[in-house]
Amino acid sequence: MKFTLNRAALVAAASAIAFAAPAHAEENKVEPYVGVQAGHHDAGTDVAIGGTVRDSGAIFGAFAGVDVPVSGNLFVGVEGNYNIGTGAIDSEYGVNARLGVKTGFGKVYVRGGYQEVNFDLAHVVAPLPVPAGADDTDGDYIVGIGTDINLGKESNVALRLNLDTIAFDSTRATVGVAVKF
Repeated sequence: MKFTLNRAALVAAASAIAFAAPAHAEENKVEPYVGVQAGHHDAGTDVAIGGTVRDSGAIFGAFAGVDVPVSGNLFVGVEGNYNIGTGAIDSEYGVNARLGVKTGFGKVYVRGGYQEVNFDLAHVVAPLPVPAGADDTDGDYIVGIGTDINLGKESNVALRLNLDTIAFDSTRATVGVAVKF
């Protein structure tokens, strides 16, 4: 079920990019940015211990990247992120590439890369003990969709919404604020 929902979200994003409204005429320039974000990461294990699934948590973090114009409204970019978490997620970090279009309201993009997640195993397996030497990290490819919505016509600040999956096993939704330079 999660795989089908993630695939549907990716198809919707691709459609949005294909039919996005053209951006207002503006100078195409390299655009670095930084921002903060918060969200929810569901690791997707659905393993219930004591009747409770403990595989998700809130995340709070930062990101930085740069977008480079390619042709017309098309851009490519690279971005890094770091988040701390609650619940099952201790922290996570990663890097991804972005491909998207500038629109009249901001940007719409798809992205892909690598994400490493450090879990809080004591939270995940509670009330069971964590085995000594247990590996609490996991990493894999990440793919997702997103949009940056400009907060005003001449503003360098954008509201950001992202929906990602790590190896089509987990779901991560974030909202943030980006400042462009």
